[in-house]
Amino acid sequence: MPLSANNRRNAPRRGAAAVEFALVAPILVMVIVAVIEFSRLSMVHHAADNAAYEAARHVIVPGATVAEAIAASQPLLDAVGIHTSTITVDPMPITESTPAVTVRVEIPMSQNAWIVPFYTANTVVEAESTLITERPPGVQALAIPGGPTP
Repeated sequence: MPLSANNRRNAPRRGAAAVEFALVAPILVMVIVAVIEFSRLSMVHHAADNAAYEAARHVIVPGATVAEAIAASQPLLDAVGIHTSTITVDPMPITESTPAVTVRVEIPMSQNAWIVPFYTANTVVEAESTLITERPPGVQALAIPGGPTP
């Protein structure tokens, strides 16, 4: 059966689409994986910021403890699927003369990625929040840079 004019023109290009796809597919997959990883990194960073702030907010009131700070931040981290994190509160313990409280949250991406981390394997997301405690004005003034010294 003779080839028509249209088929003769395309005959030498058979398989070209498969070769082009084979060249472009790995790059496309790498871009998609990068988008997923960096989206997760952004989500984890936002969760760490929120958890640090909420933990600090819970312990600035008189009588609050470090355990309450950790208890306030953990549900926020659990909500986004963070499995491993380190939450530190400074100073420890919190007393009536504590002028400010700093909460630091560290999350290793190697243990909290959705897929095997290729681009963010060695990244540790860090967030910190410092708030002045609800104490008498003389104690609060100690937290202000350049404020009175004890």
